[in-house]
Amino acid sequence: MARVRYGARSEAEAAAARERSSKLPDIWSTGVVAVWETDPDVVAAILPPPLKPTARPLVRVNISQVDLSGYPLGAGSVAVAAAHGDQEGWYPLVMPMTHERALIGGREVFGEPKKLGEVTVDREGLVVRAALARHGIAFVEVRGAVSGPLPLPEPVRKTDFYFKFLPAVDGTGFDGEPVLVHCVRNEKVRKLERITGDVILRESMYDPVADLPVRRLVEITIGEKTTDQKGTVAERVSAQALLPYIHQRYDDPLQILDGPPEGSV
Repeated sequence: MARVRYGARSEAEAAAARERSSKLPDIWSTGVVAVWETDPDVVAAILPPPLKPTARPLVRVNISQVDLSGYPLGAGSVAVAAAHGDQEGWYPLVMPMTHERALIGGREVFGEPKKLGEVTVDREGLVVRAALARHGIAFVEVRGAVSGPLPLPEPVRKTDFYFKFLPAVDGTGFDGEPVLVHCVRNEKVRKLERITGDVILRESMYDPVADLPVRRLVEITIGEKTTDQKGTVAERVSAQALLPYIHQRYDDPLQILDGPPEGSV
């Protein structure tokens, strides 16, 4: 009988897939990163417990084109500085991806707030424009001109915080306890340049990053980097405390109640 592709895979096949994944070469991306200070009370309002604000109310946007052979990927994120106990890191609010494969793994495995979107990084000579867009709205745009090279930083370890959860089948709360994930990334940079420019935030009901105004621009850079990542469950969190923030994950909070029309299946 011909192989049934929806049938169960053997442990040997699963082990072979893991082995191939572990031997992937470094994947490099070219990206624009902008960091700015915003209003402290806004950052405090965004963070679900047990996350807390850091000493500086920082926002970071990362807009990258990833060098995948035959499968170019645009990837971005908008995040605010946060702390979990003594560990400082970033809490991403939205992570647009241009392909479904990059979206699904991050959401289902780590709880990343990934959504399909448009990611643009354009450079002509010294002039750079990068943007994140969804629903026809470029809700973040970074533009400017390269003003000089920067020293290459040493390899660094960075932490992002995610909440992994499943909305309840009956539409009330969650199925199981939500967990707080620490996603640790080891980052290496092979090229880095300074950009003199600005950040434009546009109003969007789907991605309301305009609520994080640029009070003081810290830096804009363009560079080439590679990262790996590993996630761990830091703790189980209060469903009651997290529930008021669940809308951050969806364009419409009622999406979690979506199902097929009666009689359609």
